[in-house]
Amino acid sequence: MPHSPTPGWIPADAASGGVSVYLHPGHLHVSLVPCTMTTILGSCVAVCLWDPVSRVGGMNHFLLAHHPAGEPDSARYGDSATDLLIGAAARAGGSLGRLQAKLFGGACVLGSAAPGANHLGLKNVQVARERLAAHGIRVVSEDVEGARGRKIHFQTLDGAVLVRTL
Repeated sequence: MPHSPTPGWIPADAASGGVSVYLHPGHLHVSLVPCTMTTILGSCVAVCLWDPVSRVGGMNHFLLAHHPAGEPDSARYGDSATDLLIGAAARAGGSLGRLQAKLFGGACVLGSAAPGANHLGLKNVQVARERLAAHGIRVVSEDVEGARGRKIHFQTLDGAVLVRTL
């Protein structure tokens, strides 16, 4: 009987030499093999981490900035989702000294916030930056805020990210 793949995993095409994963809100994934991770963001934020030497890569997709006091850590919240992603990447062989971060999302998609207002998307971006800085991880690129969502494809083979504005 053939082995059924893990839910959410789809074999990738031969060109990428790996697998494809779609990240739903509140999820994260780290890969040791070439992998394309895809997600769609509005006010949510995705942090992509990549180690250019070990080629360990990972991504999270979180909805809210801070997890409620007394609740266990969850990938739904930016503070814990970013720390969980960093920990998972390190356990998979990524070096904290080499990890590079890319940030995406944080849009104000409802349009009700005044320009410069501290809206949900902005809070999500800020918490990601704070947690990455606390771990000494440099943000090498970002496409954040604005009024439109994004679809992103992150490739762990080379750390490239394709962004499409929605």
